[in-house]
Amino acid sequence: MGKWSYSVIIDAGSSGSRVYVYRWPKLADARKRGKRDELSSLPRVKSKKHWHKKIHPGVSTFGEKPSLVGEDHLKDLYSFALDIVGEDNAAETPIYLLATAGMRLLPDLQRTALLQQICTYTKASTPFKLTDCNAQIQVIGGDAEGMYGWVAANYLLGGFDGTMHDHGKGHHTYGFLDMGGASAQIAFAPNSTEVEKHAEDLKLLRLRSVDGSVSEYAVYVTTWLEFGVREARKRYVKALTEGSSPEDGIYPDPCLPKGLTINTAGEILAPDTIDGETVHMIGTGAFAECMRSSYPLLGKDKPCTDEPCLLNGVHAPAIDFDINHFVGVSEYWHTMHGVFESEKSGDAYDFKTYQDQVTDFCSRDWSDIKHNVDGHKWKGVDEALAAEVCFKSSWVLNVLHDGIGIPRAGVDHLRDGPSGTDELLDGAKEVFSDAFQAVDKIDGTEISWTLGKAVLYAASEVPAINTNVLPVGFGSNNGADVPTDWSFGGLRKAPPALMPGATYNDTAWDMDDDDDSLIDSIQDSLFSDNSPRRVPGLVLFLVILCIVVFFICGKDRRNRAWRSFFSRFSPGGVRPLFRRSNPFSHAFFSGGPKAGAASSLGHRSMGSADRDHLMEQGGLLAQVDDFELGHVEGGELYEYPDDNSSSGGSMDKGKSEGPKGMASGWATPTIRTPAMGLDGASDFFSQGGLTVRTDSRDRLHGLGMGLSADQMQSRSRSRRGSPTRLRSPMMTPLAED
Repeated sequence: MGKWSYSVIIDAGSSGSRVYVYRWPKLADARKRGKRDELSSLPRVKSKKHWHKKIHPGVSTFGEKPSLVGEDHLKDLYSFALDIVGEDNAAETPIYLLATAGMRLLPDLQRTALLQQICTYTKASTPFKLTDCNAQIQVIGGDAEGMYGWVAANYLLGGFDGTMHDHGKGHHTYGFLDMGGASAQIAFAPNSTEVEKHAEDLKLLRLRSVDGSVSEYAVYVTTWLEFGVREARKRYVKALTEGSSPEDGIYPDPCLPKGLTINTAGEILAPDTIDGETVHMIGTGAFAECMRSSYPLLGKDKPCTDEPCLLNGVHAPAIDFDINHFVGVSEYWHTMHGVFESEKSGDAYDFKTYQDQVTDFCSRDWSDIKHNVDGHKWKGVDEALAAEVCFKSSWVLNVLHDGIGIPRAGVDHLRDGPSGTDELLDGAKEVFSDAFQAVDKIDGTEISWTLGKAVLYAASEVPAINTNVLPVGFGSNNGADVPTDWSFGGLRKAPPALMPGATYNDTAWDMDDDDDSLIDSIQDSLFSDNSPRRVPGLVLFLVILCIVVFFICGKDRRNRAWRSFFSRFSPGGVRPLFRRSNPFSHAFFSGGPKAGAASSLGHRSMGSADRDHLMEQGGLLAQVDDFELGHVEGGELYEYPDDNSSSGGSMDKGKSEGPKGMASGWATPTIRTPAMGLDGASDFFSQGGLTVRTDSRDRLHGLGMGLSADQMQSRSRSRRGSPTRLRSPMMTPLAED
């Protein structure tokens, strides 16, 4: 099916839906061709320049008409993605539609009905892999959106390559800021002091590299609903109209370009359409006053019950700006560019320079701005966008500096070092020392939280080095093996109930059986000409195959084959396969003790001549050798002495009624109940502020390691009254002929 794996992810935002297609090399090919540093890195997830498409409006606008969402909204997105992935790859390509803040604002009944309709339409109209609508068609929380964005930003910037991006104090990742129309998110890894103080406020993120090694990160992430630019503008207009009395229905608005007139819904009004009863706002173009007017929307006056707090009284660990460097995407980028795009737009963010640009723009007369828009002076900027620039700029600046506390570049100086968005846009993965940079693309790839989701999915598809490991994803940092709020990286499904003391491997929760990556890896090791393990692997494979064939063919067939083979070379005739005088071997190889036969372990051994005579006459020995133990329903076990002695001797005379059952060696079923236990909680974040732990929480209970003496004894003791036999881990109870 080709050398690429794909995923299709739709960001169903408040203003529109955008589909992204990502791909990465299949695991067998990545392990075969990858260099050493690539094997220890995350899967190489990529998207191409034209592998995304956006349509308007947002999916949430179909809340009152869900039946139309498929044909009127999703059809074109699905068709676009299918053209890229191809029919041959579609069946194994997962599709995700993850809705954000716009859907969170819908009433519960509308949201549920809309999600159900999307699921039904997607299953009926696309060939993509959709196995669990609850996981693949859903409204994600702001924390999930922020975490995906943090993964995407650090993946592109090289933040997961710790040796390259040392910011000091053992810290090497970047903070992430995102702002849309309805909400805003922040995600960052605090320094070691804050990690220790606020461990319960952090999320635990687990990733898996191509070679199967595991790394973990402690990340603070939160979201502010109604703190996106569109919702913030609504709150601003409400405060403006409720806090002052209009003069002839007119409200002066310092956050609009000078002379621009709009109604309370944000629609631009022509002067000749305004009558005396129309309530509207007219721009004064006073940007400094606009900054003061929008500041109260930050909620900095809200009570902070747990210091420190950021916006709206929400607690957060203190941010160490000496090592925490943030990238801002979405509105941070679009607001700071657009009409301010110039030959110097790639320069590092500078607060004073940007503030001067906005102040100059907003003080201009609207008619002049409109003339530039009509003349296409600014690429992709229409009248609506130009009218919003002043408020958006004031809001972004207030959130950055007065809300989050990022130092004002050009005013509040930090240490010197390389900086500038040009370096990021060109894909130069160097450490930048600025506290904040607005970015759009890195190395040609757009920074979108959907990339973070694709990276987590690709990482979850990598088999772990060890069998008992915890799943890829993120959730509460509470020390539990799999927290109840765990967000699985891929198509995983937690058991209905996590049994006390149990450990789980996320590959056991896969909802399909088409992952042949491990099989491909084994085949490469055994049959590839370039593999150093080829010859030893083949030899081991043949030995195991011979052992398996030896046991499954049955004793009778083994004896016949033995006689047939040696009859060609033995002039004295055919001899039995097992001619031993040892009473234990006779009892074992002849199918176990038989009632009325002189084959009990306590009886003397039979002479060689006697055995030959009986064999020739079809006597006792032949009967014993030909005996096969069939399946016994409801039978009782053979009773052995309580001391489990392996030496000879007669049975307890108190049990004179005779043995209660038969023992058939390898075919005797044995019940083994492993003692399960949870490892003690590890200190994930012991040093360096941000901890990367390899192969964390590996379970070795299958080898008996880490168990108490009582547990070891319980694992090695067989059920009373039943002999314990060492069984091959590759064997199952055999039904003998």
